[in-house]
Amino acid sequence: MKTTNDNQVNDNNSPFHIGEQEIQTRMGVREQMERFGRRVIRDHMPLQHRDFYQQLPFLFVGHADTEGWPWASILFNKALPQGKVTHNSGFITSKHDKSLEIHTQPVKGDPLGESLNKNTRLGLLGIELTTRRRNRLAAHITEATNKSLSLRVDQAFGNCPQYIQVRELESVDAKTLKTISVEEFTQFDKRAQDLIQNSDTFFVASYVDNGTDAASEGADVSHRGGKPGFIRIDNENTLTIPDYLGNNHFNTFGNFIENDKAGLLFVDFETGHILTLTGTVEILWDSPDVKYFSGAQRLWQFHIKKGRWINNALPFRWKLNEYSPNTELTGTWQEAELLQQAEKQKNDWLPYVVTEIVQESSVIKSFYLKAKGHQVKAFLPGQFLTIKAQINKKELIRTYTVSSAPADEVVRISIKQESSNDHSIPKGVFSNYIHEAIKSGDIIYAKSPTGTFTFDASAERPAVLIAGGIGITPMVSMARHVLIEGIRTRYMRPLTLFCSAKDDKQRAFFDELNEISEKSNGKINVFWALSQVDKNLKAGKDFHQTGRLSKELLQAVLALDDYDFYLCGPSGFMQSLYDVLRELGVSDHRINAEEFGPASLKREADVATLPFTPELSASEAIIEFTDSKVEQAWSKNDGNLLEFAESHGFTPEFGCRSGQCGACKTKLVSGKVTYQNDAIATIEADEVLLCCALPASEKGQDMTKIAIKL
Repeated sequence: MKTTNDNQVNDNNSPFHIGEQEIQTRMGVREQMERFGRRVIRDHMPLQHRDFYQQLPFLFVGHADTEGWPWASILFNKALPQGKVTHNSGFITSKHDKSLEIHTQPVKGDPLGESLNKNTRLGLLGIELTTRRRNRLAAHITEATNKSLSLRVDQAFGNCPQYIQVRELESVDAKTLKTISVEEFTQFDKRAQDLIQNSDTFFVASYVDNGTDAASEGADVSHRGGKPGFIRIDNENTLTIPDYLGNNHFNTFGNFIENDKAGLLFVDFETGHILTLTGTVEILWDSPDVKYFSGAQRLWQFHIKKGRWINNALPFRWKLNEYSPNTELTGTWQEAELLQQAEKQKNDWLPYVVTEIVQESSVIKSFYLKAKGHQVKAFLPGQFLTIKAQINKKELIRTYTVSSAPADEVVRISIKQESSNDHSIPKGVFSNYIHEAIKSGDIIYAKSPTGTFTFDASAERPAVLIAGGIGITPMVSMARHVLIEGIRTRYMRPLTLFCSAKDDKQRAFFDELNEISEKSNGKINVFWALSQVDKNLKAGKDFHQTGRLSKELLQAVLALDDYDFYLCGPSGFMQSLYDVLRELGVSDHRINAEEFGPASLKREADVATLPFTPELSASEAIIEFTDSKVEQAWSKNDGNLLEFAESHGFTPEFGCRSGQCGACKTKLVSGKVTYQNDAIATIEADEVLLCCALPASEKGQDMTKIAIKL
């Protein structure tokens, strides 16, 4: 027997064979799965499994034929009465916890019918599509007759309901069924491609035989689900399929490691036809395509050797009721192509339709934006959208944090309407335009979401989000994302939110955050501080502190632990809370802050954080604007490149003027620049942020020269 890693457990008592162990080691879950597997993978069926199998009207089976090619099959009760199927009547029985009897035979043309020999090893999947419940078995045949199969259980374990679509089963009147016919082929014709392209479910069989007779070896059959279009038809011979987050057993992929062959089964739920295939597989561990396919952990390809259409095989029809919640969080290959295109368009101004406007508080409105004619680039919670508008015949650009989660169908930005009691200072021009002039159905132009104030929902360290006023917008996105990822991955990062507002009328997203908290089963908790409290509000329910967020509230709520902190709000609010956190002993590198505009958080660096040190700027330089074919002399008194360009009659785009939004990004054709503040917008080596860049001093040159595309 081959070995692949010193940490693998290769003794006969392991519930996993060497291929499964290899992938578990690769994915960093080996020891965890060995402990877990020894508890839940049994050599017998628990009573609930026996009861479950005995009420099923159909069962999926995997096996390998005499030439070693795996096939997936379906066995079913051929004696069900017409109508809705609610229970089984003797199709499967179990005399004891290590035996299963299946009282039927494969349909005509099923390769399984050619392999029903004593000791043939089978993989079985019992699945109930109405409840999304499923269990798995590995077994071998002890007896086969023309009426039934007797099986001895080798392994039994349960499976989670991820990616199983809810379907309602009906039995068809036997008198209306057409004669079964079989068609063989070696390439995907149009009919096969159409079924595969429109499928949201299929079943995959795999097989391993290392000659050890270990219970972990033999045949396996597994369910795979996704949105229609989740299987890519590359050509007449090859399919590319995403692999989603599962139970970490890696039964199927572990088999692929040992034996690169598989059988696929597609059921036409509307007609009862069966498409069964066998061929070779290839795991694509590092395909660049996985980046654009929502929910995919990796990809694999299937190359067909041969297949069969078994027409009119099943006396059943299935009605689709709803997709699995996990399926809804995954993508399709069409969406993946659009996301790849969106990556190329990330710096373009693209149209969004305003589909809905919601008043979140007395001063904040949410604008729901649907991409028009393009796909929204994949983004992270906490990032912002850069938008532009013509206001009073002048083009203005602003950045607004996205308050929706990456998995939401539309992008939501939530904007506070700025005002001033001082008539010498104009109201927020852009925010007032958005609040007062924009209506549902209008078009807004925006660049793809960007920014580095982001959040990782998969991190193990608990997180604390602290928001003041409109600073709540990225926090809502983060909280929504944690909840959604908890559904998708079955891991929810512990999250505590502290939100501050002037009063309950200016308090935004109160109901939404409460709903998120309730759905999180205690993993996400929200606390509110209101500066002014109405007498009708209930302490502990409507608010948790009167006045500003305090050190005492943080200490009372947060258990002694190591947290990641995220701050967002007015500059004074953030500085105050930053100082409080430092007083509480929180390391500077554990405090993340969203900072817009010229104001900057004054940090107290510690061992883990190094202060930003700018490179030396030139005292004089020649600036060439390549598009305009203009050269101008620059000196330190001329300011940054944005100010210099504006003073010479140019009108480059800009938003924040502090390096965060990236709206002023342009091509650096030649030369070198330096940044006088810690610019955080993502740029390439040949790009420059005009708003905070200066010509860099270069040794050995009498006169610095740079060229920028403008």
